[in-house]
This record gives sequence, structure tokens and C-alpha cells, in this order.
Amino acid sequence: MKVELLAYTPMPEKLTAAAAKLCYSPSTIEHILDGLDEEKTASYVEMIASLGHESVIEHANFTFGLQGVSRALLAQITRHRIASFSVQSQRYVREGAFAYVIPPEIERIPEAKAEFVQAMEETQAHYTKLSAILKERHAQAHRQAGLSEKQAAAKAEKSAIEDARFVLPNACETKMIFTMNARSLRNFFSLRCCERAQWEIRAVAWEMLGLCLQAAPHLFATAGPGCVRGACSEGKMTCGRPDEVRARAQALRRGQPNG
Repeated sequence: MKVELLAYTPMPEKLTAAAAKLCYSPSTIEHILDGLDEEKTASYVEMIASLGHESVIEHANFTFGLQGVSRALLAQITRHRIASFSVQSQRYVREGAFAYVIPPEIERIPEAKAEFVQAMEETQAHYTKLSAILKERHAQAHRQAGLSEKQAAAKAEKSAIEDARFVLPNACETKMIFTMNARSLRNFFSLRCCERAQWEIRAVAWEMLGLCLQAAPHLFATAGPGCVRGACSEGKMTCGRPDEVRARAQALRRGQPNG
């Protein structure tokens, strides 16, 4: 798994502070950034957090690159609808010897891992064979329709892998670029940094939080699962380890390695 912060809104904290300032002061647009030094900016951002005035932080966007994750994660992360996603297509990109993600619990048990790897190898064989069968059938039809050998092969390839991909597993690796605004990210961290979140998206969420803290430490100072801001919000479904989670969040804010 690899998570990168590819780009973000310039001066994200100063921008959100300016938006908050505009709401609460008579400042004009041309002077809205005046006086917003680091200390004043931090003060405005803290005020935003204390008031719950989160609409102003939607002006700050963060774009991430993510690879080495499973299609199972893709199904979860795209449920966060206030975001924009660009994902490598299995319709247009052939999965030749596809990479896959092995869940840690399976990785730890040799017998389970062997079974899993065998299943992946068998799936690869089925995918390759299906692609070949479909490609030949489509190419023949295209040649009969008058296309050249090269044109027929190109069109047949796309049609073949479009249907052959249905045999590919959730474990199949994918990559994506996605953008969220700061408000959506805070919501994302609240849900996905929680110990009750699925292990893969939880790992991604913590990596993302660490990167956001480097880019905008005041904006994400209280970001993370609910227990970092107070009592656990999961009730009887709590993981029972809030102190451990809080310690991890505090270490991340101090710039210590994530983990």
C-alpha cells in the first residue's frame, strides 16, 4: 500500500481562516487576508472547530494518490460521496499477472496463505483463458466486418477484457487518485480511523491523516476517530482501547512515525 498527498489548496489554513473572518467581520474581499499571520490563522481555525462552523473548511481540497490496495477497498472508499475519484479501469487495462492484496489474518497462517495464493493463481489462469477465447471470437467477427487484422485485434482486446474482468477477485490490486475537501476528510477520519473500520481502509485513513497533519496541522488538530475528542461514540460496540487510539493520534500530531 502506498498513499501520497499529490496536491492541496495553497495556504489551506489561511484560506479557511479568511472564509471564517469574512463571516464574522466587516472586512472587504481585497483586505480579507490582511493580518492573517500564523498565530491569527491558528486562532481562527481553532474558533471554527469550537463553533462547529465547518462549512468554511470545505474551501480547502486535498488530492491523494493511492496504489497497492484492493478492489474491496475501492467499494468502501467510494461510499464517501463528497469526493472525486479516478480509478484504473479493468475495462481498458488488461490484468496480466495481476497483483493482489493478502489480508493480514490470511498472511499469518501458512495453510490459509497457500490456499489463497492458489486461488489467485487459478483465477489468473481463468482470466487469461477467458480473455483469449473472447478476443479470438471478437476478432473473427471484426475481420468478417472488413477491419484489418490490427484494427480487429485492438477492438477485440477491449471487448474481451471488458467481460473477462468479471472473474477477477476483490483482492485484485487497484490504484486511484481522489480529492476530498477538509470537511469531508474530517468525517472520513472520524469513521475510518476508528478501530471498528475494516483493516485496509483504516490503514489508508491513518496514512492520509498523517499527511494532512503535515500540510495543515491546525486544520486537522482534532481529526480522527471520535475517541480522540472525547468519549468513544460507538457505545457497546466500542473496541475497548480508546487510550491506545488516542496515544496513536497524539504521536501522529507530534510527527512520529505512523503505526
